[in-house]
Amino acid sequence: MRDLLHRILRFTYWMPIASAVCVFVFICFFSACTREPDEKKFTVGFSQCTMMNQFRQSMVEEMKRELSFHLEISFLFKDAGGSTSRQIQQIQELIDLPVDLLIVSPNEAAPITGIVERAYKNGIKVIIVDRRTLSENYTAYVGASNYEVGVNAGTFAHSILKGNGKILEVSDLPGSSADIDRNKGFKDFIQPHTGLEYVGKVYEEGDEAPSGDNATRFLSSNPNIDLIFAQNDRLALSAYKVCKRLGLEKKVKIIGVDGLSGENGGIDLVEKGIIKATILYPTGGEEAILTAANVLANKPYKKEIRLMTSIIDSSNVRIMKLQNNKVLEQQKNIDRSQQKIEEQQVITSNQSNIIYTISISLALALLSGLILFYYLRENRKINERLALQNEEILRQRNQLIELAKEAKEATEAKITFFTNISHEFRTPLTLILGPLEEMLANAKMQLKEKQYLALIQKNVIRLLRLVNQLIDFRKIESDKLKVTASQNDLVAFTTEIIDAFKETARSRNIDLRMFSKERSIPVWFDPSMMDKVLFNLLSNAFKFTADHGFIHITLEKFTAEKTALIKVADNGIGMSKDAVDHAFEIFYQGDITNQQGSGLGLALSKELIRLHKGSLQVSSKPAKGTTFEIRLQLGTDHLDKEEMTNLAPPAEMMSYDQKIYATGLSAGNVEITDPSVKGSTERSVLIIEDNPDLRNFLQQVLEGEYIILSATDGITGIQQAFDNIPDVIISDVVMPGKDGFAIAATLKNDIKTSHIPIILLTAKAEITHQIEGMKNMADAYVTKPFNLAHLKETLRSVLKNRGILREHFTSEINLEGAPANPNKLDRKFINDFNAIVESNLSNEKFNVEDVCRQMNISRVQLYRKIKALLDCNVNDYILNVRIQKSKYLLAQGEFTISEIAYKVGFASPAYFSTVFKNKIGVTPTEFKAKK
Repeated sequence: MRDLLHRILRFTYWMPIASAVCVFVFICFFSACTREPDEKKFTVGFSQCTMMNQFRQSMVEEMKRELSFHLEISFLFKDAGGSTSRQIQQIQELIDLPVDLLIVSPNEAAPITGIVERAYKNGIKVIIVDRRTLSENYTAYVGASNYEVGVNAGTFAHSILKGNGKILEVSDLPGSSADIDRNKGFKDFIQPHTGLEYVGKVYEEGDEAPSGDNATRFLSSNPNIDLIFAQNDRLALSAYKVCKRLGLEKKVKIIGVDGLSGENGGIDLVEKGIIKATILYPTGGEEAILTAANVLANKPYKKEIRLMTSIIDSSNVRIMKLQNNKVLEQQKNIDRSQQKIEEQQVITSNQSNIIYTISISLALALLSGLILFYYLRENRKINERLALQNEEILRQRNQLIELAKEAKEATEAKITFFTNISHEFRTPLTLILGPLEEMLANAKMQLKEKQYLALIQKNVIRLLRLVNQLIDFRKIESDKLKVTASQNDLVAFTTEIIDAFKETARSRNIDLRMFSKERSIPVWFDPSMMDKVLFNLLSNAFKFTADHGFIHITLEKFTAEKTALIKVADNGIGMSKDAVDHAFEIFYQGDITNQQGSGLGLALSKELIRLHKGSLQVSSKPAKGTTFEIRLQLGTDHLDKEEMTNLAPPAEMMSYDQKIYATGLSAGNVEITDPSVKGSTERSVLIIEDNPDLRNFLQQVLEGEYIILSATDGITGIQQAFDNIPDVIISDVVMPGKDGFAIAATLKNDIKTSHIPIILLTAKAEITHQIEGMKNMADAYVTKPFNLAHLKETLRSVLKNRGILREHFTSEINLEGAPANPNKLDRKFINDFNAIVESNLSNEKFNVEDVCRQMNISRVQLYRKIKALLDCNVNDYILNVRIQKSKYLLAQGEFTISEIAYKVGFASPAYFSTVFKNKIGVTPTEFKAKK
């Protein structure tokens, strides 16, 4: 039973697949049976130049009639309209396509020959129709013999004139091959017949309707003409009209050429008696297409295809007309049959498409059934797996909820702990700040001690401001900070806050002004919050506005909108677009690193204004300034009842916030010493620090031992190092422009400053930052807060190591180059310097300027570099090298003392001996005798 069930399931499973395969095989078989055999497609281009007259139209119709039997040929027809230059251009276009075969009916032989030869040489098959070119470079020629046409015309003229008469020839295009050949054949025939006189030849303009002007003039002066030989039937009709106008139509007999059917064709003119005969000239259109098909199919063909000509006169004109009419009827029948065939092809194509569509739809239906059957089975398995996964997801979700709850509790605990710690900070800070203020009030305190205490007070207040901001922000997050609004005069309130900054503005020559058209603007707000916002905005404006700048506060009242506007604008350093976009994000400081801040002030101000149902916005451009706009609502509709009070804020609140926010904004209010103060030693220290308090403090503690140089940013510090070549550099890491790492990399990779020890001083204490400092070749890395004694010992240590290195360089002058040194740039500098000196030892005029020019360094930088590395001046070093070289040569004994004196660059042996004795203690002769 189980095997039977398995067989049924297998049969049910494979049945849709077998059905789909059968349908697919049927479709493939049907497509193979109904598909038309593939035929290679060819492109044939046809260019003709003469005007589209009756003859040319008949040629094109014959071509199209024959093309209906050759569906593999794509036919491109171009008509130059009688312009030879245009025909040349059109043939070139067909060559560029390119076409597989080119049919050309030239108008003039010579101009067309070149372009036809070009096509033939490019590998394109060329068939010339009707008129020849001057070259044999073509594939085939199709046309009647124009010479034979001329002979036939002469034969008929001799017959109709009975051997006597005067003949005039009329043509339309001089220089064509047809004109030349027909004229020659006609003359060659009548020449032996002396009774026939060839009077002359005239040319008529107008291909489709010749004017007849030249013939009129000729016949007017020569009325005794008996016969006119016209090169085509159109000229023959024109000649008849001229004769009729002159009264000569019965006397003058006319012969035409072409023998075309239709009204005013050659056959029609003969039948009407207007002309006596026309020479049948086949168009060759049908033969040209047949030849093209044979050429393209690589079938045999003749290069010269001659079409037969004959004379049509009154004896056979009726038969020729009947034959032409029959041909035209047959052509119409062929056209109708072709149209029916095309209609049947369209019907067949549509039916095939329907069959294909039905077959494909059936196959898709079977395939869909197969897929549906498969997915029904898979869906059951998936549902079972999903049920298991849902149970697992529910279990994991419950775990995540528990973990989130625990994380939230842990976070709350951390924030609570952090808030409590912040509260605890306020007590010791208050205990520090109170005694400090008492000590600063003591008039008997020494100036230096008072400056130190002022520095401590400034940084204690800064820390207290940070603690207060953190506590306020925590209250906002926990929704514990509530607005206690009262009605206040916004103008008076803002004026009072601005007064707190006037002394700072005066000391820094900053234009601090308030503008208001209103004397009083009553607004409901919480003064304890609003003063924090305004103090914060004004303190930021003072931080980022240079001396002699401006800070303008504008107050406006908009009665219609029921809002009040406070605008704080400055012309400070401004902010980038990215900094503006993130200005109110907590702890965001942008790329401004030269001002101390926590990134809390603007975020806290934004939240305090939001509690007032107002808005705080900023607009700024780099180097143009910054504008903050506060909008507050007028009235009390936006406030809840519990958010309003009639009690005035405590007076001491404003004074407290003034101390917190305005401290440290005045120029030099805690400067300890003048940066220009120099120490009493020769060693110099360059301090690069953007914090003015820390920079002044380091100057104060180091000025007794070192000459102090200072810079406020990285770019200025690098320039100071290049200009002054200090003995050691102390640099902060985080600074505007270039940071400490960039300073170290720049100076250590420049040969003029590579020897200067660099101590990086920073609050980045992580080991990764220390490694980065060492990679940039810093000599020491001291973290903040630092021990002053440790910093001083670090300074002494790097200078001592530099001294040991200098002694190592100068202990003995090595003529083969300076000894190895951990600093590659310093070693390279000594090697290059020593090589220059060595190569110029025999030059008695060699001096310091020569060294500077060859090393591309200034005289001052060279002296300072040599002094730092070798502890001697350049001239002493050169003299020592000369003495060492002379000692070596004296010990060798190969040269006299005079020769040695000149070899080491002394002007005379006597001077050499004097200098040698002063340096060594013995004369050169005594030294040589000892060696």
